[in-house]
Amino acid sequence: MCRNIKLLFNFEPPATEAEIRASALQYVRKVSGLQKPSAANQAACDRAVAEIAAITRRLLLDELETRATPRDRAVERERAKARGQDREVRLRARIAAESRPKAPSPS
Repeated sequence: MCRNIKLLFNFEPPATEAEIRASALQYVRKVSGLQKPSAANQAACDRAVAEIAAITRRLLLDELETRATPRDRAVERERAKARGQDREVRLRARIAAESRPKAPSPS
């Protein structure tokens, strides 16, 4: 669930309202353990998402400073894709190694 919270700082153009809200929603889902809140909890969750999004917006757009050059979304997307492919290769190799029959021990 938490993998959907994306890095939002120091991009050009800056993070969109949709990206900020999506990250806030994922955060609320993670800490509450609720993927879809009940009617009794919906208002509280909606309020929390709105407050976290506002705090995140203020942090990203008004308060954080950097001297680093802004990130490029396309480059970051390709890096994430490469990391995912590498993770899959390592996972498949581990599964294959675990499924191989063990050589008998010399007696």
